[in-house]
Amino acid sequence: MSRCNTCFRHCEIKEGGLGFCGARTCKDGIVKAENYGLVTSVALDPIEKKPLYHFYPGSKILSVGSYGCNLHCPFCQNDEISWSERAYRYANTAEYLSPEELTEMAIQLKPRGNIGVAFTYNEPLIGWEYVLDTAKLIRAAGMKNVIVTNGTAELSVLEKLAPYIDSMNIDIKGFTDEYYRDLLKGDRQTVMEFIEAAAKVCHIELTTLVIPNENDSKSEMRELSSWIAGLDGKGEIPYHISRFFPCFHMTDRAATDIGKVYRLAEVAREKLKYVYTGNC
Repeated sequence: MSRCNTCFRHCEIKEGGLGFCGARTCKDGIVKAENYGLVTSVALDPIEKKPLYHFYPGSKILSVGSYGCNLHCPFCQNDEISWSERAYRYANTAEYLSPEELTEMAIQLKPRGNIGVAFTYNEPLIGWEYVLDTAKLIRAAGMKNVIVTNGTAELSVLEKLAPYIDSMNIDIKGFTDEYYRDLLKGDRQTVMEFIEAAAKVCHIELTTLVIPNENDSKSEMRELSSWIAGLDGKGEIPYHISRFFPCFHMTDRAATDIGKVYRLAEVAREKLKYVYTGNC
């Protein structure tokens, strides 16, 4: 058994086994990313789709994803590649794309407006080794590195990546410990500490998916937006509030009322200068 130190779970992984995320394994007593370079999704996306509104707006970015995730959000929109028990099969079917190959692809797409690579779709930080190796090459090629993440990673992972990352969109999925622990199987404190540290090393934007009857109160939004405002002391970190639609294991409620999304955005604007609504 060897301990994984990628996130707060610190999974004890037996030889040849997998951690909670379904993507980290133990080989010869060393914990590593089983999903290294195994790509399930590749697309040239508008940067705004990440979503990043204040980072090279109007550009495109080569977006790549693997499989596995260290949260179990019941409303996951990418469950086929993210929920570990559903994602195991990709270990044998995903296409291997080396850091060198991905970098060359990114360079070839520059004439189409590509500015670099975004690590996204599943949770990229559970495969941080691949992110690191690729990001070094992308930076050397004069291009940009973006991470779209749930922020559930130890600060030691961020420290390794920080010199090569230009921007992140990080989910802050709610603002109570119960929401993270009971619904997402996560840890809010880990995410908050990650966001606080990331804000000091690169451009960040934050996103919250508003779930009816879960994280949709004005009081919680007021507390959350106040905390975001304190990250830079100016309230200038862009914040995206997205509308929920029923999917995966959460089909027991209707989509978030559009009016509620707009009202919560107005609450957030009491403290924040740049608040955007999505899926409306």
